[in-house]
Amino acid sequence: MSAIFERRNALTGDINIPGDKSVSHRALILGALSDGDTVIRHCLKAQDCLDTMNCLNHLGVSFEDKEDAIIVHGQGMHGLKEPPHVLDVGNSGTTIRLLSGILAAQNFVSEISGDNSILRRPVDQVIAPLLSMGANISYKFKNNCPPLVILPSEIKGITYKGSFASSQVKSSILFCGLYADSETTIIEPYQSRDHTELLLKAFGATLLESDEKIIMKPADKLNAIDLSIPGDISSAAYFITAALITEDSKITLRGVGMNPTRNGFIDVILAMGADVEIVNAHYGLEPVADVIVSSSKLHGITLEGEIIPRALDEIPILMVLACYAEGVTVIKDAGELKIKENDRLDVTIDNLTKMGANIAKVNDSIVIEGGHPLHGAIIGTKYDHRIAMSFAIASLAASGKTEIIGSECVNTSYPGFYETLRSLFPKN
Repeated sequence: MSAIFERRNALTGDINIPGDKSVSHRALILGALSDGDTVIRHCLKAQDCLDTMNCLNHLGVSFEDKEDAIIVHGQGMHGLKEPPHVLDVGNSGTTIRLLSGILAAQNFVSEISGDNSILRRPVDQVIAPLLSMGANISYKFKNNCPPLVILPSEIKGITYKGSFASSQVKSSILFCGLYADSETTIIEPYQSRDHTELLLKAFGATLLESDEKIIMKPADKLNAIDLSIPGDISSAAYFITAALITEDSKITLRGVGMNPTRNGFIDVILAMGADVEIVNAHYGLEPVADVIVSSSKLHGITLEGEIIPRALDEIPILMVLACYAEGVTVIKDAGELKIKENDRLDVTIDNLTKMGANIAKVNDSIVIEGGHPLHGAIIGTKYDHRIAMSFAIASLAASGKTEIIGSECVNTSYPGFYETLRSLFPKN
């Protein structure tokens, strides 16, 4: 399946952003482990989160899908059941990484696998710390990739010092640490997104946090809660970029999550000169605000250090944005993208090169010289939703037509993405 886009301008509209994918995954999992019924409002109902629900369902957890909420009938920390067959995460790397930490601590045997893309993604950076906690996890084909076979084991608390900041590695360790015999300590070089920590505390777990470390106590139980998921800033980033790079555009995005460990994209575009207003800020589990964005003249900057984990999922669309900025943009320290759906860095570079961008890898950095006109091209997504969405946006300021092959992969995180994007186009 493919989608075709071409140059547009004068984008206008007022749109609501779907629920945050990262928070939705974690809320579903913790709701499953809680005593009682957890009510999750504005939960993302994209394929990745449906895959998490499907796996939890095969572990004995039931759900009610209401119009405005998903109700999770929690089974308690020790109430999950042995699955009747292999757990299938589909294309969701998040599901397999997070559930591995939970399954490692259960008293039954499980096997977890996924689609062909998942079977090619190394997960050793997640599994290695779980093994150090006493987990009995093996790679079915001895290649550091799924399928994973997980046997019962006794979990012990550890001190884990990561060489890079990863919210998924951290979350898997914390989930496993719920069942440990002693406290678990995590030290990151930079703080990664803290959705897991916020949710764990909301569900009743005990965490102690400082600038340098997280200390979590083992838990006897978690308590069901009622929560609302903020709008996904990663999804908002595509529409923000669309308005920035097209002429005479102005759009408003409602209810966007503004978690300070996650909103690096906003800090980056402000540093590039973006005309952005953050209004109507309010607080629930996490801060939320509306974002008003207009066409802007941007300039290149250097991205490195602590900003990278706060904007990691947005690196592909930031690479697109940099092509439309004057001057040079340099992106450093983004190596974690190599453990995502594919090597997003290489795929993004290859596709931007097809469109005429002046972009190159220099040692461990990406160097983009903006201001060179882009043209349409045939884009290969490698079935990566963020690649597909990024190049739909790139096409809006490029000459000619751009065809996105495998465009349906956006259903992973944003089933209505193309419809929402087209709703912003001029009606005449």
